[in-house]
Amino acid sequence: MIRRRDTLKGVAAAAALPLAGPALAQGQGARTLRVVPQANLTSLDPVWTTAVVTRNHAYLVYDQITAVDANNVPRPQMAEGWVVGDDNREWTFTLRPGLRFHDNEAVRAADCVSSIRRWMARDTFGQALNAQVDELSALDDRRFRFRLKKPFPFLALAMGKSQNPCFIMPERIAATDPFQQIRDATGSGPFRFLAGEWNPGQRAVWAKFDGYVPRQEAPDGLAGGRVPRLDRVEWTVISDPATAASAMVNGEQDYWEYPLHDLLPLLRRSRDLVIEQRLLEGTYGVLRFNHLHAPFNNLAVRRAVAMAVNQEDYLRAVAGDDPRGWGVCEGVFTCGTSLASEEGSAILRTRNVEAARAALRASGYAGEKVVLITPSDYPQINALSLVTADLMTRIGLNVEVVSADWGTVIQRRASREPVERGGWSVVHTTSSGSDLGVPTIHLFLRANGPNAWFGWPQDERIEELRAAWLDAADEAESKRLGAAMNARAMEVLPYVPLGFYWQPSVWRRNVTGAFKAPATVFWNIAKA
Repeated sequence: MIRRRDTLKGVAAAAALPLAGPALAQGQGARTLRVVPQANLTSLDPVWTTAVVTRNHAYLVYDQITAVDANNVPRPQMAEGWVVGDDNREWTFTLRPGLRFHDNEAVRAADCVSSIRRWMARDTFGQALNAQVDELSALDDRRFRFRLKKPFPFLALAMGKSQNPCFIMPERIAATDPFQQIRDATGSGPFRFLAGEWNPGQRAVWAKFDGYVPRQEAPDGLAGGRVPRLDRVEWTVISDPATAASAMVNGEQDYWEYPLHDLLPLLRRSRDLVIEQRLLEGTYGVLRFNHLHAPFNNLAVRRAVAMAVNQEDYLRAVAGDDPRGWGVCEGVFTCGTSLASEEGSAILRTRNVEAARAALRASGYAGEKVVLITPSDYPQINALSLVTADLMTRIGLNVEVVSADWGTVIQRRASREPVERGGWSVVHTTSSGSDLGVPTIHLFLRANGPNAWFGWPQDERIEELRAAWLDAADEAESKRLGAAMNARAMEVLPYVPLGFYWQPSVWRRNVTGAFKAPATVFWNIAKA
């Protein structure tokens, strides 16, 4: 059993790091934040991919019609406000005056309409909204209107949710096919992307947008004022955790988004560093099958794997042996929330390799190759992947591990080809608990085949329950449907949940304004 990251050869070297002392020169000055991001930025398109690193980029360069506060309540963001009428079937939004894109063009309602349409084609919550839209049109330059087939009370939440919200682009860019990546990152957010300084695998840079007019409210979650207090944000990809830790201790970097848990004790010994949990929820691990091809188009094979899973093995591999750093969560909804349920989750309590091996033999598995793709430069997801590779090998699957950088994994997981033509069988990812609390936001629970998240599971019953949940008459009915969804998901296994761990960030003490939010954002942050 793999319990620790035996592949991280640089950890031992980190013991020799200098542990305290004055910071060195601040590079390009106190108005530049130097960041070690969680992963390499390879795609600029938050519609084409759900990669968190792309979403973090999007929060820098784009703005939103609505945004959620710390309690997940949607608030006006680009919108001055909205009016709901016609028995809740008509929503009219009015934009704040003076909004401009980075190319100095005014933000118009037509830009919003085009952006919403592109986003609705790919996003799970957006698809649910789109199914109820009779008409979406611009009334003038500042107003646009939804006409709905029936009331959809979650409309403002759908556009403003923390995971893959609707980011607003110029109409000329938003007209791009949603299944084709955009290359132009022109937005209207607090920072401009500097394409000329982008070197995928090494560096990405953003500069303050002087034309941005923030809201006047204090920040609350992702809502409120988004004030750019820095001239530049520079991401430097450092794939070796020990090197990243040394850069933080020595003042060569200001902020490390996802430090390796093994190195936290060393980092805590530096008086110049702050280590805190910025994310409002735990980080949940996901084991995703490719449902299109053998062997995981066979439910019996998926169930054999689930019988061998022990969440504690995965969580210790990422976050260590201290149970205060992680938690078992054997259901599909965020533990501790109103829909959390373990109805039907008995399969995840099997935790038995011998039983899984017997189930695999009985499944009809014919020795097909299982290609597990894993990111070599994303230690947390790589740790999850290596536990699965070991587990699958022990139960009798023919496993090939393909290790690549995270950007390559993101590109490859979009392939629907069989493994012999560059496809994949298993991939891992993580998600904030704030994005798994309700069915319409839950990426991995969607089971609408070609339009589902990578892996493309298809199950009519899950989709029926998701649709029924939107019309639940009261909280009791909502919870009943949530339990039914959990039971069905545990029966057909669109994915296997792997529990959650707490993921802190590290920043130097001269960095101020690092507030808690559902995502890593860099507005309202400054350097002394």
